[in-house]
Amino acid sequence: MLSGFKDFILRGNIVTMAVGLAVGSAFTAVVTGFSTAFITPLIGLATRSTGDFTTATFKVEGVEFPYGKFITAAIAFLITAAVLYFLVVVPMMKVQARFDRDKPIDIKAALRDCPRCYTQIPGIATRCGHCTSELEPDPKALELAGVPAPR
Repeated sequence: MLSGFKDFILRGNIVTMAVGLAVGSAFTAVVTGFSTAFITPLIGLATRSTGDFTTATFKVEGVEFPYGKFITAAIAFLITAAVLYFLVVVPMMKVQARFDRDKPIDIKAALRDCPRCYTQIPGIATRCGHCTSELEPDPKALELAGVPAPR
């Protein structure tokens, strides 16, 4: 029982996820500090607050709502999301596309629906595997697969 748990914990995905969470929380702290130190005071100056927008509040029937803290957190989230997207996601998509360029094309990956029984079939199929109806193959799928059109 414990050996299975040890195998689960030491598996590469779990360790990678733990490192990612640690780096992510440190990065969030940096972005929150940047937002609090620079962005929030600029917004406070623009809105004629006291320079620190996090102290902005309003009252309703004696209950105080610190909306400045929420706006600061939203700004920190947007900055974090933008930095992660443009510095992690976009470059990784480019690297993945470069690696996928040399992969062979899977001719069964292009799917379509059978016009008679509405099950998914490969785009190059000439007969449905479920209802056995004869079909015309999808010309785009044939071109992608490099297969000549049947006669």
